[in-house]
Amino acid sequence: MLHLLGVNLPDRKIVLVALTYFYGIGAPTARKLCDQLAIHRSAKLADLTEAQITQLSSLLSTKTIESDLKREIRANITRLRTIGSYVGRRHAMSLPVRGQNTQNNAKTAKKLNGRWLRRS
Repeated sequence: MLHLLGVNLPDRKIVLVALTYFYGIGAPTARKLCDQLAIHRSAKLADLTEAQITQLSSLLSTKTIESDLKREIRANITRLRTIGSYVGRRHAMSLPVRGQNTQNNAKTAKKLNGRWLRRS
């Protein structure tokens, strides 16, 4: 197991897949990071050298990921709620924010938007 910036990454995973373990890094961003560091797409974490791992950690430390990104999202939602915007009110009521229907399929939105209510 490789412990990188507070996240445990399994050695047997391909680097592209392992990078998506970080909150805020998806497949396209992982591909761009691997291209910047000249890491082959099928390379596994165990195959990386120490220099590549340090380059990767320094590159990841410049990005907004994990708790910093979560804090930023929470602050954005809190700001929307305090100014009383439509989106902020929808977050406060645990309703879908982006114009989805509410008659049938709002269960997921009620779960996700309600979590901002409980924490703040």
